[in-house]
Amino acid sequence: MLKTFHVRTDHHDQMIDVTSQVQDWLGEEGVKDGVVIVSSMHTTAGLTVNENADPDVKTDMLRRFREVYPWDHAEDKHAEGNTAAHMKTSTIGHAQTLIVEDGRLVLGTWQGLYFCEFDGPRNRKFVAKVL
Repeated sequence: MLKTFHVRTDHHDQMIDVTSQVQDWLGEEGVKDGVVIVSSMHTTAGLTVNENADPDVKTDMLRRFREVYPWDHAEDKHAEGNTAAHMKTSTIGHAQTLIVEDGRLVLGTWQGLYFCEFDGPRNRKFVAKVL
């Protein structure tokens, strides 16, 4: 079973908690045990698992990414001008593999699944596949 999720981002860079969307889908499909792979369909947006309790974690991560990969770099050659977004996505990764047990995503107490936008705002999508 393959599911496509749609995400509308509102900012140039943004982390959106999509944990409940994936969890709800697993419940609708009656998945009890297995592995779910989630994958961004974009080269300038990725997926990560990180803390979902303190919103300052997202703020700090996005700021640090901007520091490491500044948007305007004199030596960047990519015609679209979004090399920084490609670098951030390559760093964060385009996909995550998560365990499902007893119908629930196996995540730590403070963990959530985030869709990470690095070249928005845009209409985006990611897919999930249960094994």
